[in-house]
Amino acid sequence: MTPSVRDHSIRSRRPASRLALLALAALGLAACTTPRTPTALPTLDGKPPLVVAHRGASGQLPEETLEAYARAIELGADVIEMDLLSTQDGVLVTRHDPNLMISTDVARHPEFASRKKTMQVDGETQTGWFVQDFTLAELKTLGAISTDAERPQQFNGRFKVPTFQEVIDLAKAKSRETGRTIAIYPETKNPTWFRDLGLPLEDKLIAILEAAGWNSRTAPVYVQSFEPGSLKTMKAKGLKTKLIQLIDGDGIDMRTGAMTYAVPVDRPYEWTQTGDRRNFDVMVTPAGLAEIATYADGIGPWKRYIVSVKGTIGADGKPVDINADGKINDADATSTVPTTLVADAHRAGLFVHPFTFRNESRRLARDYQGDPKNEYLAFYRLGVDGVFTDFTDTALAARAAWLKETGR
Repeated sequence: MTPSVRDHSIRSRRPASRLALLALAALGLAACTTPRTPTALPTLDGKPPLVVAHRGASGQLPEETLEAYARAIELGADVIEMDLLSTQDGVLVTRHDPNLMISTDVARHPEFASRKKTMQVDGETQTGWFVQDFTLAELKTLGAISTDAERPQQFNGRFKVPTFQEVIDLAKAKSRETGRTIAIYPETKNPTWFRDLGLPLEDKLIAILEAAGWNSRTAPVYVQSFEPGSLKTMKAKGLKTKLIQLIDGDGIDMRTGAMTYAVPVDRPYEWTQTGDRRNFDVMVTPAGLAEIATYADGIGPWKRYIVSVKGTIGADGKPVDINADGKINDADATSTVPTTLVADAHRAGLFVHPFTFRNESRRLARDYQGDPKNEYLAFYRLGVDGVFTDFTDTALAARAAWLKETGR
């Protein structure tokens, strides 16, 4: 081989080596920059969990008012949630409690002083002013107030109690305005109690949804109740929307982390009336979930059925006030190992929307380190299909962080 040939051969190999190295480097860079394949979401339908604005933006404004619902939508809520009660003249309005003293300024209205009374609501003795004693026109003279002293009070009395129809109109208007579908999540509140008063809720709810064009499986509507009979009645009468069985409890035994039960949140009131002594906990068993699946599409359990809390017990056998604020609450407890409820419900074909997520430190277990987003993340990772929240923006921020965590 002559030097000219040899030199040519060497020159021809060197560029080839450089090209190969560049190609390998490019492959390595691509491997580093290509997003990893998103992991499958553990929700029932594989979609991101819904953020349900519990009573609207109730962490900021008086709950269940048009202003609170509008604010929640502005923050980005997927769904707005409301409780339905009946006025004396049979109009469905959005209040959580029949006792208006809890969420309105009725006590400041001398013209209604004579209507104050004591009565039982779902077996609980209460004193105050009650919605069934007011016409819609009278109710509209009252102002809504915050139900939590730790939350803003400057808006008390400024906003009115809306009708269910007004909330539907708002959801439709905001859907057009924002270009995204705003769903509603109405609850038949105290349905047996209202039926006994001659003011049944179910027929009116169905009629309103029918008139709105929202009585279908695909409508942006989730209808909920703590009473199975109310859901079954509406289904039998032709309600076609998604139905949700709510599951309640009274509190947590800090020594064990076990659920406790007391009137009026020990069982559906219809069970109490018929002498059925079972508590809500029978609903979270495999048999209970199978029964729910015969008439509903999902469950809305108190979140403690999924992740409970347990306190530190002192030598005296009592829970220790860890943060020394003079009160025993979630801030003095730590989370327990999650139950299998989410997986069990999914196996039964039911979606899971636990309630209620809040930002206040007294409502956060110690292991969340004062950051409410950590609680949401724990539940999102378990596969819940939605969350009821008083703080829409926090729930959305946590959801975005979790979706990023899954590669989205």
